[in-house]
Amino acid sequence: MSLLDWIVLAVTLLAIVAYGLYKSRTSHNLEGYFLSNRSLPWGMVLLSIMGTQASAITFLSAPGQAYTDGMRFVQYYFGLPLAMIVISIFFVPIFHRMKVYTAYEYLEQRFDGKTRTLTSLLFFLQRGLSTGISVFAPSLILSSLLGWDINWTNLFMGGLLIIYTMSGGAKAVAYTQQIQLFVVFTGMFLAAWMLVSLLPEGVGFIDALDVGGKMGKLNIITSGITEKGFNWSDQYNLPSGIIGGFFLALSYFGTDQSQVGRYLTARSLTESRMGLLMNGLVKVPMQFLILLIGVLVFTFYQFNKAPVFFNEVQLKKLEQSLYGDSLRRVQLEFDAVGEKKQAAVAAYSRFSGEDHKKEREASLQELLLLQQQSDSLRKKVVGWLNTKVPGGDGNDTNYIFLRFVVDHLPAGLVGLLIAVIFLASWGSIAAAINSLASCSMIDMHRRFTKKEETPEQEYRLSRWYTLAWGIFCIVVAMFTYNIGNSLIEAVNILGSLFYGVILGVFLVAFFMKKVRNSTVVFWSALGAQVLVLLVFILTKLGLFKMGFLWLNPIGAFGVIIFCLLLNRARFSGEKLPVNT
Repeated sequence: MSLLDWIVLAVTLLAIVAYGLYKSRTSHNLEGYFLSNRSLPWGMVLLSIMGTQASAITFLSAPGQAYTDGMRFVQYYFGLPLAMIVISIFFVPIFHRMKVYTAYEYLEQRFDGKTRTLTSLLFFLQRGLSTGISVFAPSLILSSLLGWDINWTNLFMGGLLIIYTMSGGAKAVAYTQQIQLFVVFTGMFLAAWMLVSLLPEGVGFIDALDVGGKMGKLNIITSGITEKGFNWSDQYNLPSGIIGGFFLALSYFGTDQSQVGRYLTARSLTESRMGLLMNGLVKVPMQFLILLIGVLVFTFYQFNKAPVFFNEVQLKKLEQSLYGDSLRRVQLEFDAVGEKKQAAVAAYSRFSGEDHKKEREASLQELLLLQQQSDSLRKKVVGWLNTKVPGGDGNDTNYIFLRFVVDHLPAGLVGLLIAVIFLASWGSIAAAINSLASCSMIDMHRRFTKKEETPEQEYRLSRWYTLAWGIFCIVVAMFTYNIGNSLIEAVNILGSLFYGVILGVFLVAFFMKKVRNSTVVFWSALGAQVLVLLVFILTKLGLFKMGFLWLNPIGAFGVIIFCLLLNRARFSGEKLPVNT
């Protein structure tokens, strides 16, 4: 990066940290530290919810996801608006009426302490691991740009983040997320504008979309239906997005404290609902536009020379291995194919109108054939990195957008785009660490400590829990390098392993009034969790075909069905009163 890029990056990040520290003044008690004294308007609640979702993974990995697999990932969000309506009607009123700090407090009043503890532990497991992956995303950038050791980079990034998260809790998180989102969306808009402006003269935005669409990247809606019937192993299609995505969103926004804690900061029930419903309206278009940037990057590399592999660190490993000569031969062939692609896509764009319909079609067919050759050569490199190089990683999805930014954007804008990815990461990670600390304090410490503590002492302990979870997430980031998926996919797979079961417990609590026996719910949740993990393991072993989004309804319905069976069997005679 240039000196100007470093100045833009440093000034932007330091300004955000300073603003967070300035806004960190809050009441020295749990309500002030974790819930901002329940005083925020719906607009800030909306921005806080969006900021918590929009991590660096969203802006770093999603364009790469679209580059490699097209736009169909957007279907993953199709169930979200419906989930926002359900949560606003059924979940939020109960949480507000009971004045809870965490969602899991409600479960002890509805069932008992062990059910609350189990769901809290499941939350700790999935949110702690997911946040560790989110810490890794911006570290990946610094490591690639500077050649720093990834572990030292994780420590540096995590340390900066912990400073203002510890200082101000939910209030600092909410206020900084406003500025972060403004910078993030400005940066992404500029990136999209630059992508189009860097295309050859006469090729505009519509032309770029036309090329991307003809190359199969605008596959927004896919049915998942093949000649052999519905493909259950297909990760992203319309049924899995609406059904699986609905259950995942219902659990994430309705039972994950990192999101529940955002709308519990609202000053009224109406403000919470407005924040959630507006999120349901803007999230799908926002994700659509971010993925569209990935399609534009793909089109850009049809007109310009593309790397055979986007992770330069891994490429250098391959160069220094026994396959170095083979890589050089593949590189020469890949570059030759790339030149032919540039000629073919230029011809395709040049021919227009009915008079040149045959020439345009011929150019397109040639372009598609050349793209297949390019993909085949890339697969060779991926295969060598995955199987022939010690410590090799053949997944470069997370590096595609980053490589474009560094190689092709002008000085100053590169620094801003890198800052965008940092800020997106900080917003989501800060909220997640704050939620982990709140559950540690409310669902564990307060329940099990025998010592009377003042509000000031609880406030100080909460800051120590924030520090502890920050350190935990940094440690998880250390082991994330060879995760094998795009980061955005890895986080969603991890969430799907646990979200469905947590949601199932809350659905039983809200809607199954006849289930009063806490032991029934506890063992049903454990049984459903084992079922989800079993399905996932069998899928990984190739013995079962199931896309990860389906794990969410499996977990939720698993808890419900086990509860019905065990309740009918009178598994335990203990009955507790319903308190909703």
